[in-house]
Amino acid sequence: MPKVLLAMSGGVDSSVAAVLLQRAGYDVVGAFMRLGSPGEELEGLVDPDVACRVARGDAKVSLRIGHQGCCSINDAADARLVAAKLGIPFYVCNFKKDFGRIVEYFEAEYHAGRTPNPCVRCNDWLKFGKLHEYAASIDADFVASGHYARIGRDAQGAPTLEKGIDHDKDQSYVLFGAKRERLARMLLPIGGMRKPDVRAIAREAELPVFDKPDSQEICFVPDNDYAGLLARRSPDAIRPGPIEAVSGEVLGEHPGHQHFTVGQRRGLGIASARPLYVVAKDPSRNAVIVGEREALASTGCVAGDANWLVDPPASWQRCEVAVRYNADAVPADVRAIDAARFEVRFAEPQFAVAPGQAAVVYDGERVLGGGWIERGGAM
Repeated sequence: MPKVLLAMSGGVDSSVAAVLLQRAGYDVVGAFMRLGSPGEELEGLVDPDVACRVARGDAKVSLRIGHQGCCSINDAADARLVAAKLGIPFYVCNFKKDFGRIVEYFEAEYHAGRTPNPCVRCNDWLKFGKLHEYAASIDADFVASGHYARIGRDAQGAPTLEKGIDHDKDQSYVLFGAKRERLARMLLPIGGMRKPDVRAIAREAELPVFDKPDSQEICFVPDNDYAGLLARRSPDAIRPGPIEAVSGEVLGEHPGHQHFTVGQRRGLGIASARPLYVVAKDPSRNAVIVGEREALASTGCVAGDANWLVDPPASWQRCEVAVRYNADAVPADVRAIDAARFEVRFAEPQFAVAPGQAAVVYDGERVLGGGWIERGGAM
């Protein structure tokens, strides 16, 4: 019986993934990633007697105190209860030290004037990075998660990463950084399902998380106040500065460029007869530059730190590119500049192509690779 290490976040998706893997005949081992939430105490979070009664079906219990984003102490409780219900081993992996790297990345990107995506980095570095190392230590054959994406096969039988069937929930964008050589050991059990069907299985299996809402927050910023987090970690780095028009005219003052993202329209704190958007940030001068929507148009972009799941295109190749999570992939031409960087030319200008976000390359349903946007604009 093949053994699979399943990343259990305490949500309905990874919980149903456990059910499906069990039904498919896998020896499932659940793992919750302990990331170091403030005040986190996992020992004793779920009373052993409660867990046993849940496993026997004598009790239906959830100890959620309130939703705090994925990987909170409440999610740990839910994951442990689901594991007990299904009778699978459950381990807590202490990734607190490793997770510090993600928080530091998040902080550094904002201070550098870019817009980070910590969830992608978490998948790259932890779920399909450190967790693969842990899987090897327990002789697991596969690593699985509850992402809405699929592992397919190309014409030669090699594994491929593909979009989830439910395009409204598709998470292939956040998995582009998985290493090509690890695709053969990845399982994505719910990628061929739609969300209502996932919840139906959870209800049928009497899982305590069948109606749990989806996480919409960054796990280490559960109140969504990322500027407050940055201010607490590095207060001297956030200072007032000018809000400038594209022409260079000073229109007002901002409390710190970290409070703004490229494409932002609301909350600029300045009056204008026409709608204005953040079109760029200049951290060297602590300036926020605003302009009309047309100033946000990019005919292309350059991305670095590339990860390819196919051989990089040496010449221009027609494909589709998504430049932010939950954005449609749009027609574009792509070519590799070198092993680490590639260039994108959009078929139609795209708006708010923000440095720091990921540009993910698709051929229909298949993920070809991706990288991190260094700059957009006229190409």
